Amino acid sequence: MDLSWMAWTWPTAAFFLFILLCLIAMGIWEHFVPGGAPRRGVLGLHTTRGDRLFITLLGSAFISLAWLGLFSTPLWGALIISIVYSVVVFKWV
Repeated sequence: MDLSWMAWTWPTAAFFLFILLCLIAMGIWEHFVPGGAPRRGVLGLHTTRGDRLFITLLGSAFISLAWLGLFSTPLWGALIISIVYSVVVFKWV
């Protein structure tokens, strides 16, 4: 598939595919295990699973940008930090 019409690279397409898969997985999870009641986290925020997914994606974007600013590429370190961050957010926030 040629992605040059939008100047996309394969990593960019994979990133957006990952976000789409996260949204689909969250929808399936919510269907089979409803968890509509907000949970109060360590920061005192009342969040649902969708809120925690959004916080995770936003925080991971900032982690990646900070990594690029400080260390440049490759982004493997930022990926590891983002995965740890997402576990922390879903567990305690």
